[in-house]
Amino acid sequence: MLLFGEGSVELKLDAAQMKRALFSALDKLGKRGNVLIVPPDFTRFHSQAGLLTQFAWEYYGDALTAVLPALGTHTPMTPGQIREMFGAMPLELFQVHDWRNDVVTLGTVPCEYMQEVTEGALDFDWPVQVNKLLVEGNFDLILSIGQVVPHEVIGMANYNKNIFVGTGGVEAINRSHFVGAVYGMERIMGRADTPVRRLYNYGSDHFGHLLPETVYVQTVVGRDNSSGSLAVRGLYVGADIEVFNQAAALSLEVNFKMLAAPLKKCVVYLEPGEFKSTWLGNKAIYRTRMAMADEGELLVLAPGVEEFGEDPQIDALIRKYGYFGTEKTMQFVEENLELRENLGAAAHLIHGSSEGRFGITYAPGKLSREEIEGAGFKYAECAAAMRRYNPQELKDGFNVMADGEEIFYISNPAIGLWAVESRFSGK
Repeated sequence: MLLFGEGSVELKLDAAQMKRALFSALDKLGKRGNVLIVPPDFTRFHSQAGLLTQFAWEYYGDALTAVLPALGTHTPMTPGQIREMFGAMPLELFQVHDWRNDVVTLGTVPCEYMQEVTEGALDFDWPVQVNKLLVEGNFDLILSIGQVVPHEVIGMANYNKNIFVGTGGVEAINRSHFVGAVYGMERIMGRADTPVRRLYNYGSDHFGHLLPETVYVQTVVGRDNSSGSLAVRGLYVGADIEVFNQAAALSLEVNFKMLAAPLKKCVVYLEPGEFKSTWLGNKAIYRTRMAMADEGELLVLAPGVEEFGEDPQIDALIRKYGYFGTEKTMQFVEENLELRENLGAAAHLIHGSSEGRFGITYAPGKLSREEIEGAGFKYAECAAAMRRYNPQELKDGFNVMADGEEIFYISNPAIGLWAVESRFSGK
């Protein structure tokens, strides 16, 4: 059931247009008395979900009784971040998802189905978990708001991922992330139909009836080449997978950049307000790996990065085991119970390695050389790197430095996916 759908690579939806579109879709649902909104957290600030959540608050008024940011494993939002993203909405509306303690299991995807979707690579089952508020809050509507964009674990972000990961539990998040890592990022990224997505869809199809009616509000956001600013290229509202399929198809056109040749030198900037950990900042690696040349160099300008994992336990595991590739990580998993019990962290360690194919240099604002090199990256001093590659002076795409060095610059890795044809096609 698609309540609203409009999008194209040239479309630019402004705030007034998005408000009218959302209101028209909500009108079709009829009156509601107890509404929960599940938007992304501050790490998806550019999704426009904050603005859409404010519009929904305006529409429902007192009938909107709770907002549960889809934190997944991320750090809870601060009052300042809530204000910046969600404006004047009352702080008391906002609840905090605790992925270790606040979940219930709706059902289980059997191991036989896991074997089927992973082509026999894995044989464990998968629990369909959500925050208990979704089940116990007596809501008559859940609005799940977010951005569809290429993603390293599931292929294309959002739709039921916002529920089953954003409000999911330890076992569900760990196992589904591990599925994506074992199956292979380069077989997953930029694809709407993947093993991980099939797990979530199984959860929706078999256990979604245990939740209140859930409606998805999905944006597609891209960069405006003429101004350099972000533009909303699509907005889709609906209650089933069609809303995701339409948004994913547009996102591939808007967010996926196919390059003619591999990149020898790529410089990626991580905006400090958005990226404070390598757990998030490694999007610079995930989203460019299919574009990087063998023996190429990726430089990550990360002035805000101060930690590895947003969760203290995961941070400790990353520091201990580091980003040393699939073979080494799988050996660590086999030998160490703490990694077997945190498969999401193990998946992240695989995702954050180039497998030795290209070099990765981090220039963090708040981590030391010893910390960065201990995790398996090369280190560059942030201030010096920022002076040479000044984000205020570079444009997205190819740049030629004063000394003739050619680089490819990316101002925000979260809004795109870059690849050359041979790597995207899996050849």
